[in-house]
Amino acid sequence: MLNVIETGSLDALPLLIAHGLFGSGRNWGVIAKRMADHRHVLTPDMRNHGDSPQTETHSYLDMASDLAEVIETHGGRADVVGHSMGGKAAMALAITHPERVNRLVVADIAPVSYGHSQMQFIDAMRSVDLSQVTRRSDAVEQLARHVEDKALQSFFTQSLDVAGRRWKYNLDTLTRDMDKILSFPDLDGQFDGPTLFLSGADSDYVLPEHRDTIRRYFPKARFAKIPGAGHWLHADKPREFEASLRAFLPLAD
Repeated sequence: MLNVIETGSLDALPLLIAHGLFGSGRNWGVIAKRMADHRHVLTPDMRNHGDSPQTETHSYLDMASDLAEVIETHGGRADVVGHSMGGKAAMALAITHPERVNRLVVADIAPVSYGHSQMQFIDAMRSVDLSQVTRRSDAVEQLARHVEDKALQSFFTQSLDVAGRRWKYNLDTLTRDMDKILSFPDLDGQFDGPTLFLSGADSDYVLPEHRDTIRRYFPKARFAKIPGAGHWLHADKPREFEASLRAFLPLAD
């Protein structure tokens, strides 16, 4: 079972938020806390991340099954939000376990394969000599030699267990299954429920040419963009992201 942080009223319809690659449920704490005023918010660590089990595989069918188990344990049905890798996992969940999903929000990702690799970040993390790390800033200093973006340095080291001198990522499995992470499985079926593809206006992850594929899987798909936001739209424009969720995920259907 995935490690899950729970926030809000147990009596409310669950809202599950699936984070992206190299993230954790804790990264979504601000959004979760704000949405918990009227929801039971579940922010799991995805497999091979955070405090969830480290496994030998990291496919979207695996992740969909993990999320289905979380929802089954927390009432059987939920609204689901997924960002990036978590968005693909959420889409796979909705297609393969539609009975578990009420409404779906896919944040800045499409059910297609992407050409960019994330291996440079795994290589950067592997380059950190953890035996020399006694404070998080020590790891940041080493990461800076390979990762220029200070926001990414901070983001990655949030998943560093300083006391245990280990990354909370299964870097071996993520490396082995990177091709699966960048792609999307060819699935049978579709999700007929309400679906919102919410993108950053400054991002190029969801393009017009993706819409035919999106509608094949999600015939009720709607599309919206947040001005001034990139791929990390929930971090770039948290208030606007929250407002979009509240507008699309009413208290009752």
